[in-house]
Amino acid sequence: MIADGRVRMNGRVVRELGTIVRPGDLVEADGVTVSAEALRYVVLHKPAGVMTTMRDPQGRRTVAQLVPEGARVVPVGRLDFDTSGVLLLTNDGDLANRLLHPKFGVEKTYRAVVAGRLSPADMRKLGEGVDAGDLHAGPAKVRVVAAGHERSVVDVTIHEGRNRQVRRMFEALGHPVRQLARLRFGPIALGGLAPGRTRALSPRERAALEAHRRAASEPRRADGG
Repeated sequence: MIADGRVRMNGRVVRELGTIVRPGDLVEADGVTVSAEALRYVVLHKPAGVMTTMRDPQGRRTVAQLVPEGARVVPVGRLDFDTSGVLLLTNDGDLANRLLHPKFGVEKTYRAVVAGRLSPADMRKLGEGVDAGDLHAGPAKVRVVAAGHERSVVDVTIHEGRNRQVRRMFEALGHPVRQLARLRFGPIALGGLAPGRTRALSPRERAALEAHRRAASEPRRADGG
């Protein structure tokens, strides 16, 4: 449409692809004013066995089938096919990029059911950082919820979000993960939301995300403060 001269900005035909549109600019396509899409935020309890994509070539169930009809949103990050838990979907690309950028270190808390009982040495390694092949996972906060000889339940909080990171961390320690759920993503908690159900952000969650957006926009001081 731009190449055909069908788009105008502030009354002038736009010819350059990638032209930046700023707040206050008037954009028209074929003479019709283009309005900004309202920002949407959907919190989903993704069940295990669902793809964190909007479509799947293999025909598997996706999160697109679980969000409210007409909600033009995409997942912020991903959860593995066999991992359940809290997932944010939005059309706010700026916020999504900030939440996912490694330098901002958004906390993510998972509840893992693992094989066996964690030893003091295992706990120390998790707190210091685990090497798992080509993955070096940074320090994690760990809380043992229940411990047994055959399996243990552990809450683990990390700042990274690498592919299958939590599973690989525990596998490297000899405690394969049997079940995994994300309880919290930044300020967004899973709470009592049932699998496959969605809800809107709470006012507190929305305020916390906006505070994160503002903090992420501020330049860092040379002294690291």
